[in-house]
Formats: sequence, structure tokens, C-alpha cells
Amino acid sequence: MTNLQERGHLLTEQVNPHSLNLDQLYSLELVELFNCEDQKAVAAVAGAKVQLAQAIDITAEQLRQGGRLFYVGAGTSGRLGVLDAAECPPTFCTSPELVQGIIAGGAGALVRSSEDLEDRAQDGEAAIAQRQVTQLDIVVGITAGGTTPFVHGALQAARQRGATTIFIACVPAEQVSCDADIDIRLLTGPEVLAGSTRLKAGTATKLALNILSTGVMVKLGKVYGNRMVDVAVTNEKLRDRALRILQDLTNLSREASASLLERSGKWVKLALLMHWTGLEKEEGLKLLSEHQGHLRAAVAGVKK
Repeated sequence: MTNLQERGHLLTEQVNPHSLNLDQLYSLELVELFNCEDQKAVAAVAGAKVQLAQAIDITAEQLRQGGRLFYVGAGTSGRLGVLDAAECPPTFCTSPELVQGIIAGGAGALVRSSEDLEDRAQDGEAAIAQRQVTQLDIVVGITAGGTTPFVHGALQAARQRGATTIFIACVPAEQVSCDADIDIRLLTGPEVLAGSTRLKAGTATKLALNILSTGVMVKLGKVYGNRMVDVAVTNEKLRDRALRILQDLTNLSREASASLLERSGKWVKLALLMHWTGLEKEEGLKLLSEHQGHLRAAVAGVKK
């Protein structure tokens, strides 16, 4: 029998002095306490802004060259990675392969706890091998407490394959070190419910992943101003959003916007380019390709 690793010293496992009487609070007091503590999650992300910016730049560059972005985690961390990856295709019309979430235990772990599987470093290594990770790819290891063997196994395998690695944890580096290209620490402090990292740590992780993926997509030209011009028009809500973007940016009527959207093949970015330049669909597609999908640059190229 192996010795059980002592984890009580980790920041995420410590006892929060502000919630020692948690079981004695009235409901309003509970809400106020959580709200006060949750503000620390936002501050923790601000504390890692330099590293997050570096992660955005290096990830965008790798994806431009044909790489992929992988999130790797277990439990809450893994679910957050899968969630962020799953939301990229409808928001930015990316291929499901471009951003992928890997969770210990596979798809079943999304709806049923399988935290025991996080202790298997070899499973993390196997997941990286299965996806044939290369030096073009980015692998983000997510572990609130910093120690998850599944994540460390995946990062080690990714490094051996030449991939760029990013480590996200909610404990300081002096408590848990990791050999990664970018080391992001979201120091949210002890949880209201001791050790329950689905709380502040999970919130900060969600914020960081939102910033990372959205920032990367901005750099890849999938945003114009603050509009999601690569939105996938796959249901009524998203069609309405596409039409509103066209109406707002072109001053066309809803009917004219709908016609323009159809002519573009339901691609808002192309529709805007066609309207602003007078180009037809095929010419617009060629121009966007020449400018790596950046609408602003494509329009500027025509107007020179």
C-alpha cells in the first residue's frame, strides 16, 4: 500500500476563517458570504492577466499554423474544459476538432462523478497519444489543487511530443510546481466549504477559459468590433442574432438583412463584406481567404 499524499497545506484545501459558522447562517447570510468570497475569483484572474495574455498570443499563433487547442482536466476542472470547448463551434463556427476537452473518465464523467480516475497519470498520457498531439498543438492542463496525476501525465506526454503546454492551477507555484511553457495561477484562497473547488476555484477557472478561448478567436479574426461575425446560424436564436448583427452594422431592414444572409450562405462575416464592398459571394470568399478571415483587413484591402 502506497503512502497517501498529504494535501492539507494546499491553498485550495485550507479552512476559510470567514465561514467557520457556515452551518449556523441564515440563508441571506449564506448568500452574502458567497457573494463576498466569489469576488475573489475575479481578482484572482486579474492577478494572472499577464500569463493569460501570453497564453492567448501563443495559442492563436499555433492555431493559425494548423494546431489544435486541448483542455485536460478531471472532475470540475475537466467539465469546465469540455464546456468551453463545446461552446466554440456554435459561437465561432469552428470545427469540433479545433478546440477539444479531455476529461478523466471520458464522456461519462460529465454527468456522473468519476473522480477516482484522476489518479491515473497513464490515462492522461494515453489521451494525448490517442489524439496524436504534435508540436503544433496547445495542451492546457487544468487542476485546481495542482496535483491531479491525470493532468500531469497528459502534460508530460504533450511536452515529449513537442506541444506547447499551459498549466492552470489555484495554488501557488511554491506549493505545486509544473514544467509548462506558461504557468497560470488563479489564487482564489480557501473555499467557503473547505476543499470544495467547484466553488471559487471553479468560477475563476471558468472565467480564465472564457478569456483564453474568446481572446484566441478575436486574434483569429472571428470577431468584428464586439460582434460574433462567425456565429453558426443553426437555430432560430442564432439566426435572429445574425440578422440583428447585419441590421445594426449595415442599417438594412430585417428583410434585406435576411436576403443578404441567404446570399452569403448564412455567413455573417461574408454577408457584411459583400454589403460593404459590393463583391459577390465567390469574390468575397477569396478575399477573406487572402486576409486569413479578418473582415476589417479584407474591407480595408478593397478600399485602398
